[in-house]
Amino acid sequence: MTIGEPIPRILTLMGSGETSPTMVKVHRSILDRLGARPVPAVLLDTPFGFQENAHELAIRVQNYFDESLQTPIVNASGIDPNNPENHDDRFLAEQLTTNVQRARYVFSGPGSPTYALNRWRESVVPQLLVEKMRFGGAVTFASAAALTLGALTLPVYEIYKVGEDPHWLKGLDLLAEAGVHAAIIPHYNNTEGGTHDTRFCYLGERRLSELERKMPSELFVLGIDEHTSCSFDLDAQTATIGGIGTVTVRKSGASTTFESGEVIEIAQLIAGAHGSGSIAPRKSITEQPNDFDQPAPALLLDLVHTAERDFHEAISTNNAPEATVTILGLEQSFHDWSTDSPGQDELGRARSSLRSMIKEFGEIAVQGLEDPAIRLAPFITLLISLRADARSNGRYQAADEIRDQLSAMGIELHDAPEGTSWVLTAPH
Repeated sequence: MTIGEPIPRILTLMGSGETSPTMVKVHRSILDRLGARPVPAVLLDTPFGFQENAHELAIRVQNYFDESLQTPIVNASGIDPNNPENHDDRFLAEQLTTNVQRARYVFSGPGSPTYALNRWRESVVPQLLVEKMRFGGAVTFASAAALTLGALTLPVYEIYKVGEDPHWLKGLDLLAEAGVHAAIIPHYNNTEGGTHDTRFCYLGERRLSELERKMPSELFVLGIDEHTSCSFDLDAQTATIGGIGTVTVRKSGASTTFESGEVIEIAQLIAGAHGSGSIAPRKSITEQPNDFDQPAPALLLDLVHTAERDFHEAISTNNAPEATVTILGLEQSFHDWSTDSPGQDELGRARSSLRSMIKEFGEIAVQGLEDPAIRLAPFITLLISLRADARSNGRYQAADEIRDQLSAMGIELHDAPEGTSWVLTAPH
């Protein structure tokens, strides 16, 4: 991007993983289009602003942008998460307006969509975001924040956690700036329920079908899988699918799916939802001059399972260096994923596995991983020599006692014309 060149207009929705390794390339591909680094970036922390640990979550986002994206990001309100004391509301509103106007990259993520809507609806935020999408800049909203941008918003916690009947809230409808009139559903392929259906942002099929019947006929569902993105280029009128999952358009139970790595016209996406005509051949994003074509990082739990397998294989083959490398690799994965705000359950699982490996490694270190036969060979060879000497001198009782003592220790002797061999029959 050169001086005087128009700033691209990009609206990106993420299903989840917005501060995880899986979304690094998506963020970078957008930042690279916005001019020389550092690109001015702001965080709208409203969706999780009600949480007692809001300042910790903001710091986690800042660390992710600093370490993974090499892009500083500041709170749009101007509040320093390291010093979250109270500020005058009027000052905060003025500071937010200034920071968002100056930013080229606006980011918001997890939390409560209902809380965010209530705070944003009568504020200057929707207009600031509209201006960004009309005059240049990138808006990247994920998870709860993404839910608010549709014509309708799903009050997921009220339905899934509180037990309210399935219903819609009026959304900010900022997706209309891309010409798309839909309700956005992140976490579309969620499977956390195990024995019960938690797809479609914890709704499940039954409740989503019920909500579809309550939608105006011109609207459809835009579903975004976890660790997946849909970037709308408002200048080129295209949508780019990134990450590791799929994007689905659904209306009245009928779905069309777009794979990660595809670039489609926005009109094609809309046609797929309404079933109006055939969808033209879709172009792979690998044809584009960016790095989306690189394999996405594995999910944290996949990395944990792989590490557990490699560690136990290393232990079973007495390969201490490989076991050490595996432990260090899992520790690095734990660090890489520590900024993923909603991933605390998975982080806990990774931490537990890491601690288990270290504990097992420590216990084994007491005896060592070296083949015990190597350590014992000089002593056993000496005893076999003493036994042979006793037998040659007719001291058969002494020879038998040596054999019996070795047998009791799990060392089995085998006499043959060419000499005596031995094997370990018990761990040492």
